[in-house]
Formats: sequence, structure tokens, C-alpha cells
Amino acid sequence: MKLPNILPIFFLSWAAVKATPVSKSLKPPYFLLIGDSTVAVRGGWGDGLLSYLKEPAQGENRGKSGSTTVSWKANGRWDNLLEALDTYKADYEPIVTIQFGHNDQKSMTLEEYRANLKSLVVDIEDAGGVPIVITSLTRRNFENGEVIQDLKEWRGKAIAVAKEVGVKYLDLNAASTRYINAIGEEDAAYYNLNGSDGTHLSPAGEVVFGRMTLDLLLAKRTDLEAYFEPNEELSEKIARGIFATGDE
Repeated sequence: MKLPNILPIFFLSWAAVKATPVSKSLKPPYFLLIGDSTVAVRGGWGDGLLSYLKEPAQGENRGKSGSTTVSWKANGRWDNLLEALDTYKADYEPIVTIQFGHNDQKSMTLEEYRANLKSLVVDIEDAGGVPIVITSLTRRNFENGEVIQDLKEWRGKAIAVAKEVGVKYLDLNAASTRYINAIGEEDAAYYNLNGSDGTHLSPAGEVVFGRMTLDLLLAKRTDLEAYFEPNEELSEKIARGIFATGDE
């Protein structure tokens, strides 16, 4: 297991969230997670994150396998999302997390992805939602002992959109890349959904990367901490780059 010099950054970030006094947000959050299969039920981190929610907060995993910034809006999903925002915004803070890139990479240019993602963010904000951009979960494919960073450019475009529009972003791509590099190729394969599938997540992977995404969220939105169950053992392992089984 490799422990690169960046690992103290993990721990400091997690420790800062743990130690910072927080005030509860004025309305409980209602999470609407949109994205591709690396977010979706059975293979994505979305259900792992939502498993930590505490009432009165609520959430739904609306990730769709195979979807892009364009195709996710098909089959009534977009209209349904807008209706949900209109329904929930009176009593909740409707937070929409947005993570695309894996399939966009296969079907469009970087500039098309940027424009599509910006449109999603702006339209959600205009509809009364709180968009949070999330960079793509890394694939767990290795070359010469290091994770292949084939989503790096897409990560950059997602961050650029968030900064341009002025919304928060979670850099899951960088965090997951650091963690996977830290634990190494053999342990990283434990999170594969099936054998050599280095994209989708096993049940253990859903828990670990759901927690990782949640910890990134709480670092940006400390006011939401009261709405989530903590898992200090798992958070610390992730922060320190130590292999976690998901049973912590």
C-alpha cells in the first residue's frame, strides 16, 4: 500500500469538518442526486451517501445508468425534477447534486459537455434548486502502478462551470484518485462491481465512496452536518488513505 505525501491533506480536511462548530440550516435538505451509473442505484455512490441521512432530511437517487448531460433529461426525467423542486422548495432546501462525465466522454466534445452542464446548473438554480456540481468518480484502472486519469479534462470543465455560475462543487475525481492511488491496485479491485469492472461499484464501494462524497459535501456545507449520521472510523480511513471494507 502506497502512502503518498498528499495524504495529510485528506486528514486535515476531515479533521477540519469534525472540529468546526456548525449551525443547522434553516430548512432541512431534500437531496436529488442526478448523474450516470457511478451515481445510480446498484453500482454508484448515491445510495451510500443517502444511507447516512437523518430525518427530517430526505433524498432520492435519480442517477441513470448510461446517461449524459443530454440523455438524462429524456423520458420525463427533467420535467419530473422541475416538478419536484417546485413541490419541495417550500418546506425543504432542495439540493441537486450533478455528476456526469463518464458517458459524455464517449459521445461529445469537452466544449459540448461544458455547455450542457452549465445549462443544467443554471436551469436548476432558476427553478429554485441548489445545484452542486460533482466531478466524476475516478475509474479504478491502473498503468505502471498509478490510476489512469482519463477524466482529468472533464473534471476541469466541471469545476470551471461551477466557478463561472458561482455554485459549489465537490472534487470527487481528485479525492477518489488520491485514495485509490494510496491503497493501490489490489485493494482498489475490492470496490469493483464485477471482476475487472473498474468503473462501477460493489456494495462496499457504494458505502466507501458515498462516505467520501458526503465528507466532501460537509467540508463545503458544514450547516448540513446535523442531518447526517457520522462514521468517524470510515471517514478517518478515507482521509488517511487507508483501505476500508465498508463495514466500519
